[in-house]
Amino acid sequence: MTTRNPVVVDMLEGDAKPVTVAILVAPGYAPVDIVGIHTIFGVLPGVDVHLVGKDAGEVMGEPAYPTRPTTTFADCPADVDILYAGAVGLEVFEDEQTLEFLADRGSRAGWVAGSCAGSLLLGAAGLLKGYRATTNFHFYDELDWFGAKTVETPNVVEDRNRISAGPATGCIEIALRLVQVFFGDEAARQTELNAEYAPQPLFGVGTPALAGPELTRRALAESGGWTQTFTASARRAADKLDASAAV
Repeated sequence: MTTRNPVVVDMLEGDAKPVTVAILVAPGYAPVDIVGIHTIFGVLPGVDVHLVGKDAGEVMGEPAYPTRPTTTFADCPADVDILYAGAVGLEVFEDEQTLEFLADRGSRAGWVAGSCAGSLLLGAAGLLKGYRATTNFHFYDELDWFGAKTVETPNVVEDRNRISAGPATGCIEIALRLVQVFFGDEAARQTELNAEYAPQPLFGVGTPALAGPELTRRALAESGGWTQTFTASARRAADKLDASAAV
């Protein structure tokens, strides 16, 4: 991918305001959910990208993928154009400091974005109430607990300034859409080309609808232990959110 998009350069030489992107990096985060959006925005000139963590210490992704945040919660700009979260570890759903950070920045962000279980985390921070959203197909039911209107699709779901998607390629598709929002169609088209983003899945079974009921049931059954633990954590976060809303 080229490091300079001339369409964006031309815009930024005018009066366009630089775009600020805050990407959450938390324990157990999924690298696949953030690398795409980090790369797409990170190579655009004039874009200020922050990998935001609770502190400056090393954070371990899942599977083992050590990362060091570039910005702490305290130092993250108060007003960001894009707040983004991918899937994270179970404990993050009950981490008050992380949820408070997301709720605060998300209340003023131009766009609030999440892919995979990152959508659930945004929900736990109270940012998806009344919004259409999607997540990993393992957690469609759980997304409703946070007041979201779940759309069962792996593709991008956009509702006002909330945008969400399924895992893996979802972060790239969100990023391309947001490049379009901030820099226009031509910049987004050129970014897609520079990234050579043209997925050709090996088997074409990357959604429950494409996989069919038998393969989907098997996938859900084999991931049952993990999803049940995740679901329990999400349920506690949803109950806590409901309790705080009632106060």
